[in-house]
Amino acid sequence: MEVRESNVVEKRESGTSFGDGTSFGTNRPWVVATPPKDKANGNVVFYFPDVWGLFTNGLLIVDAFADAGYLALAIDYFRGDPVWKHRKDRNDNSDPDFDYEAWKEKHTAFADEAVPKWVQAAAAEYGKPETKYACVGYCFGAPYVCNALAGDTVSVGAFAHPAFLKEHHFFNLKAPLFLSCAEVDHTFDAASRRRAVDILQSEKKPYQLQLFYGVEHGFALRGNMDNPYERYAKEESLTSIIKWFDFWLSQ
Repeated sequence: MEVRESNVVEKRESGTSFGDGTSFGTNRPWVVATPPKDKANGNVVFYFPDVWGLFTNGLLIVDAFADAGYLALAIDYFRGDPVWKHRKDRNDNSDPDFDYEAWKEKHTAFADEAVPKWVQAAAAEYGKPETKYACVGYCFGAPYVCNALAGDTVSVGAFAHPAFLKEHHFFNLKAPLFLSCAEVDHTFDAASRRRAVDILQSEKKPYQLQLFYGVEHGFALRGNMDNPYERYAKEESLTSIIKWFDFWLSQ
């Protein structure tokens, strides 16, 4: 699926942050979106992007978490090298020099090491004793959600159209997980989804599964906003994740 720039206009009138601003620091590989002061709930959401990185549609999701009251922090673990710089979709072979598997291996190795350190550093910088933490990941970011939920810092998490998950990601969970899934997904097919639910049920992990008919991998970030149902699925996924965070962080 291609990025649809019309999402920006339709979802946010100007395509700019609803928070106090989004900023990059020269030594900080992340984006910060601050909530309006009258909505701030004192809690933090860590955003783990899909392979498209911190592109416009993803940043609008970050803004939405800020508008819901969260300080939203988004890491750029691709360090300025998202996949869209090399191909427009997974079937695009127009660049014969691009090796997707090598690209994925390089950035996965970096993210595996960097994400836990970043979560701790960001919590130390932005958190207070009373702050609670949530995390959300899309595609490539899903394993980092599960890894964070296996630790002691993050209290609740969610992912949409996940990729690269293994059974241990579900066995090791220590906090509630929301799964927002597409009926058709080459990275998390029906068998994988059912196995994940089997593990969550057998291990008595708190979870919620949201499954959308008629959409595919990428629906929560890169759906066709000219299609009313795809728009509904995208917006319902985001709204449901925010409600999931609101509930568990209020407990």
